Formats: sequence, structure tokens, C-alpha cells
Amino acid sequence: MSKKIIITGTSRGIGFELVKLFSAAGHEVLSLSRNQKPIAALKLNNVTALTFDLTNGEEYAQIATFITEQWSGQVDVLINNAGYLINKPFELLTTHDWETVYKVNVFGVAELTKIVLPFMKTNSHVVTISSMGGIQGSMKFPGLAAYSSSKGAVITLSELLAEEYKEQGIAFNVLALGAVQTEMLSEAFPGYQAPLKAKEMAQYIYDFSLTGNKYYNGKTLEVSSTTP
Repeated sequence: MSKKIIITGTSRGIGFELVKLFSAAGHEVLSLSRNQKPIAALKLNNVTALTFDLTNGEEYAQIATFITEQWSGQVDVLINNAGYLINKPFELLTTHDWETVYKVNVFGVAELTKIVLPFMKTNSHVVTISSMGGIQGSMKFPGLAAYSSSKGAVITLSELLAEEYKEQGIAFNVLALGAVQTEMLSEAFPGYQAPLKAKEMAQYIYDFSLTGNKYYNGKTLEVSSTTP
């Protein structure tokens, strides 16, 4: 059965691959990114690509309008995939750096989830993409104080929302990813080669978003092929 899927951060990497997977399977997709041109250029069936900036509070209203007018007020899956990474020594991080990372990785996730939730019914699924760096006790890397701490914050947020909305039957889960070969990773760590490609990780996230809510709620799954 076709589902209605919202995905953020779709201009490249995992988000870009996810849109293609859902479209190929016949699902309806709302693709959200600051740069919607890469997805729009594909002219995929059942895909609407909107220019959307998680840090711009004025742009959220268009999401609710789209869901109401185009999808008859229904959303089945929200995938909070967009992320922003700064690799910089702690003493060089500015207040602006912290605010930029948290606006995308935490505040944006919270605000978009709040906008979408009224349109979600029993058996809906909110999947937030975090990082192994956000897991307590995991191996940490210098330069990622803002990024990894923000990814830890959305893990706790998802646990809280799972409790708050459990009576409505809406599941909230987090996938804490290990290194995946994406443009964002290459920009932050030039020359590093990750064990998984974006398309491979996208396939896992695709499957989990459609079925994981049957088995999990308020859980964080560590999706990493290495053991730091």
C-alpha cells in the first residue's frame, strides 16, 4: 500500500537516495531541502520537491499547507535526515557555530516534527537520523563537540516523544549511523573512506522506516559496521 513520506536533507547523500527508493516503490514523497534542484531534475513519479530551510521559521507553514491540500491531511512516515556538521577544535567554535548546528540538528527536527504530528495517525513512524557520535560511551572524535552533542540531544528528544505520544500509536525511533560515504563526510574529513555508501545505508533506512515501528518505539539502533 502506498504511503505518504516526508524526507529532509534530500539534495545529496542518503536523503537523495531515499527519495529515489520510495518513488520507485510507488510511495508519495515530499522532498525537503534548501536545494531542491537535484531531486526536481529527476522528474520522479509521486515526488514533490520543495525548497525548505529548517532554520527559517517562516517556511514551516508551507509544509502544513501542502499536507492539507495535497495529501488530504495524512502523513505516514517522517524521516528527519537533514544534518549539519562542523569539524573544528572546541576552543575555536563560535556561538554562531553552535547555533547553526543546533538549529538544523535539534531545533529543526523538533519544529518539523511538531508541524507534522497532527497529520499522523496510529501506526505512523517518525525516524530521526542521529550518529554514533551521539551515543553515550561511544568513541568520540576531536572537532565534533557541536555535531555529536546535537546528535545526542535528538536521541533524548525521540525517547521523550515516544512516551508522550504512545497513546496515539505514533512510533519515534532513532538510527545512530556510523561512517557513511557522503558529501558531508568528505567535506568534514577529506580523504577518509567510509565502509558504507549512501545508497547502501538508504536501503536500510527505507526498510526500517516502513516496518521498524512494528518492533520498536523510543529506541535508538546503532547502525554501524565497525566497533569503535
